[in-house]
Amino acid sequence: MTRLVAILAAIAAIAVVTGTFLFTRMNSDDAFAQCRGSAVAGGTGQIGGPFELVNGKGQTVTDKDVITEPTLVYFGYTFCPDVCPFDVARNSDALDVLADRGISASGAFISIDPQRDTPEVVGEYAEAMHEKMIGLTGSPEQVKAASQAYKTYYKAHPSEDELYLVDHSTFTYLVLPEQGVVDFFRREVTPDQMADRVQCFVEHS
Repeated sequence: MTRLVAILAAIAAIAVVTGTFLFTRMNSDDAFAQCRGSAVAGGTGQIGGPFELVNGKGQTVTDKDVITEPTLVYFGYTFCPDVCPFDVARNSDALDVLADRGISASGAFISIDPQRDTPEVVGEYAEAMHEKMIGLTGSPEQVKAASQAYKTYYKAHPSEDELYLVDHSTFTYLVLPEQGVVDFFRREVTPDQMADRVQCFVEHS
């Protein structure tokens, strides 16, 4: 019986050591492990991807044209009465904090309300929020494809006029040119906290 206990103990010890090694090995493969503040089932590689949209000048652009440096991507709409202005202002403040630290980053505001958000409207909105923020819109099909790539949600309320609201998710995504989406930020994250995490990703990329 003592021999059996000893064998089982040895097996358990090997399992613990092996498990620890595998866990360390798996995490060591993630250069950004210490930077991440959010966990995503399946990893952030499941979020993001190519898109084709229209900028404020009416030009068709792709993700390669837009994501040329660390970029904070947000899906919202210009008629949003409360959530979007606060979130986008927070993102803009984070860009200023990063600039003060010598880190160049940009913002992208992708409209989920193409019916009202024309290229001109979304372009002026983004520019008013921050000089390094680009406004993007497109056809309903283009917007839907971009939203699906980033796993966001939106649904317009039924209305007989132009004064309708649109329900939508409120995450901000950090996208790096070579890595794609590496993290996302919830609404409660402050500009300084956001800047800290972005800086971490930049320094480890």
